[in-house]
Amino acid sequence: MERRPIPVIIVSIASEAGEMVIAALNAGAVDFVQKPTALATEKMYELAEELIDKVKAAAKVPLNRLPVPTLLKSTPAVLPVQPALHPGVIDLITIGISTGGPQALAFLIPQLPSNLSVPIAIVLHMPIGYTKMYAERLDQLSALKVVEAMDGDLICPGVVFIAPAGRHLTFKRQGDNVVAALAAQPFDMPHRPSVDVMFQSAAEVYGNRVLGIVMTGMGADGKQGSAWIKSHGGSIFTEAEETCIVYGMPRSVVESGLSDRSYPLNSMAQAILDVL
Repeated sequence: MERRPIPVIIVSIASEAGEMVIAALNAGAVDFVQKPTALATEKMYELAEELIDKVKAAAKVPLNRLPVPTLLKSTPAVLPVQPALHPGVIDLITIGISTGGPQALAFLIPQLPSNLSVPIAIVLHMPIGYTKMYAERLDQLSALKVVEAMDGDLICPGVVFIAPAGRHLTFKRQGDNVVAALAAQPFDMPHRPSVDVMFQSAAEVYGNRVLGIVMTGMGADGKQGSAWIKSHGGSIFTEAEETCIVYGMPRSVVESGLSDRSYPLNSMAQAILDVL
């Protein structure tokens, strides 16, 4: 990727090769597809459709937008602790992201200070078996604590919760606190976890005190959820086309008139701090 950048899609078998997949993403691979075991023959048809879609998307990625190997830098970022700006305006930040997401988050999250005044919840489209490893890797790079969300986790400031692959991440109130709730339902969503499901739940629990951010990725997951956040008085940011690996999810939000502001990736961290 350093000598002759080209779009790369990794096809990996199950979770045994998880570390190699993360390493491939670290090195700049655009996306990956999980290959079923030899016994899961009926899954081959689903694999074919997914692989074709991702290859077509990767083929359209401008070479100057290919992911840079930011995750190869294993030393955590050392940042000055910054006071929260205008505290109390936002109580939760939600991020929806897909293709190009591992690299984009590895750039964004380490820029945020350890004393961030709100929690962050993320839906990143990944197959089962990879989100925990990715969360651990991102935690090493960041001043913030980064975890794969577990059922019943207290949603507290200064922590980044990544939805586990295979289950939707939602929120529920318990007295004065909010906790994570994981579920397989609804089943009729194209993705599990779904950005739409998380955004809707955030809007219902936090009302107008939610900032939703839709970043690089294929498809339109996040558009309906953004409408929920906006209908409850919250705000929506989108990643600008100029830095997206695939300008699909943000485009669907922008073209629906739901985006309050668009920022390139290198300005997103400051944009977040400015509204807290």
